[in-house]
Amino acid sequence: MKITTAGIHHITAFARDTQTNVDFYASILGLRLIKQTINFDVPSVYHLYFGNELGTPGSVITFFPFEKGRQGKYGAGQVGWTTFAIPLGALPFWERRLTKFDIPFQYEQRFGENFLKFADRDGLQLELVERQEGSRSTWAFGDITAEHAIKGLGGAGLLSKDPEQTGLLLEELLGLEKVGVENGWTRFRTYGNSINFIEINESAVSEGHGGPGTVHHIAWRAKDSEEHLLWREAILRRGLEPTEVQDRQYFQAIYFREPGGILFEIATDSPGFTKDESLDELGHSLKLPSWYEDKRSELVQTLSAFEVRKLD
Repeated sequence: MKITTAGIHHITAFARDTQTNVDFYASILGLRLIKQTINFDVPSVYHLYFGNELGTPGSVITFFPFEKGRQGKYGAGQVGWTTFAIPLGALPFWERRLTKFDIPFQYEQRFGENFLKFADRDGLQLELVERQEGSRSTWAFGDITAEHAIKGLGGAGLLSKDPEQTGLLLEELLGLEKVGVENGWTRFRTYGNSINFIEINESAVSEGHGGPGTVHHIAWRAKDSEEHLLWREAILRRGLEPTEVQDRQYFQAIYFREPGGILFEIATDSPGFTKDESLDELGHSLKLPSWYEDKRSELVQTLSAFEVRKLD
């Protein structure tokens, strides 16, 4: 049975200072902090999730703040930039907002769209683009109303060691559609959600390394646990090496390196972020998986305190 992904589930990146990270994504960009938990593999490090009011798959960007990590370097085998979609007519608002917070930006035109490009405080490359598709956010924070709020992830730029093979994998495994080539970039669209466009470099680029200011992985949507297992079988048939299914509490995860060196994840839409918190309480307290609860007091001492605050 042929399966296709409905698009990006989430993107996970490295940060440095926790409060600075929260200030940027919650206070300046106006995303909701929907979950504060830990990196299940490195429990002394936070895992912070930002998204729309519900934490809907496709709206979420997450961070591992490594305060002493070496600065990341962009290059092959990484996600080069993350795109956020905003409502039509919202770009002037965001130009004023970035100016207000002394965030340098520039405009770029690609594939008939205008992008507002900037970076977060760690150098993570971001951009905003107006798109009609996709539901509006109902989350308002500070001076950001639903009229201008980020709707969700609009796509990403992939820096591949082997662009041809990465492109084939997007089409043949994930089910994306190739829709254009322009100025050294090939563009793909997800079938399930036209708000997501993925762009890949046509020419190989030098290799980078992870650290604050770079993306750790990009995750793609699987409908449920049954489909998730079908994804793992499809990845194996392609000759790649997926991990076993891993319980991330709010979704099930499978990880694998695609031929261009980028870490991909397949993540289930369910059970979602209200598994252990009500909708109103999302992101208010540190949530731990059951197997770390007996170490809560010890772990809390290793994590920096922070708050979501209004900077307007």
